[in-house]
Amino acid sequence: MQSPPHRDDVATPHNVAALDIGGTKINAALVRISGTDAEIIESATTPTVTSDGSDGVLAAAIQVTKEVLASHPDITIEAIGMSAGGVIDSARGVVTHATDTIPGWKGADLAAAFAAEFSVPFRALNDAHAHGLGEALFGAGRDYHSMMMVAVGTGIGGSIVTNGSLLQGSHGAAGHLGHIGVSEAEGLECTCGRTGHIEALASGPGILRLAKKLNASDAVTKDGRCLARAAGEGDAAAQEAYRTAGFATGRVIGSLLNTIDVDLVTLAGGVTEAYSGWLDAVKQGVAHDAMDVVASTPIATATRGSQAALLGAAAFALSSPMSDIITEVKDVRP
Repeated sequence: MQSPPHRDDVATPHNVAALDIGGTKINAALVRISGTDAEIIESATTPTVTSDGSDGVLAAAIQVTKEVLASHPDITIEAIGMSAGGVIDSARGVVTHATDTIPGWKGADLAAAFAAEFSVPFRALNDAHAHGLGEALFGAGRDYHSMMMVAVGTGIGGSIVTNGSLLQGSHGAAGHLGHIGVSEAEGLECTCGRTGHIEALASGPGILRLAKKLNASDAVTKDGRCLARAAGEGDAAAQEAYRTAGFATGRVIGSLLNTIDVDLVTLAGGVTEAYSGWLDAVKQGVAHDAMDVVASTPIATATRGSQAALLGAAAFALSSPMSDIITEVKDVRP
């Protein structure tokens, strides 16, 4: 368990540099956290040039961080936080497992690279963890004691936050919801190399593949936007693909509610906004598998969007527990 930051005076602002490293771009921001509020003061973006490997990506991340800080030379930061893909050992700031999206990302020493350039503490965490933490502290989950975020896009990921504490797991791998097996995905190969995982069926690419199997036309399955538009216009194969994927996703959520019993489920990612029938199917799937005692758990759409990962990384970077602040927020719940 890792708690987000705490300071004795909850009204005192704390300035942090935050990064969100994605497969196509690197977002950097100067974030100000004041108690239970957080705002982005300045931000900048630079492309993720994967051909340069992990060293090149980290060099670009350092450079864009310096650019953001240079725009406010009067502000002193207390820490730097990073959100990034892969399984991350936050205690050491090292990527322990990753796909080959960025060559050499597995084993990359994130902390060492930033320690060589900056004199403030540096913390890194998985991007889904950062997204969930930001949403729990400063978004849809701020009035709840516990929240599970489910992010459905190119892949399926998630995070679990309880009383302001992020569950990372013993190996930093907690929240990999996309790698739960479901009968609907039987025989489908997952990105992790196994078969039968929900991500293979219900991620954005998985839904496209499913639509093709349902004989949707090439024009409809050209990309996710085309598929979503076709579903909205009444294409039966496109709608069925979203319905099947949504129902399977809902079953996974329902089963997890039986296990962890959180106060709120938030949904994030591109698929959540693609077609309204998907969300209906998710709720049906939850109802199918969730026990009565947890079946009424509210399901909400995430509210902080692309900012959530930056805010989560910033909160995580501040070193001390934030339990007192979180308790104040959570106690307003009826």
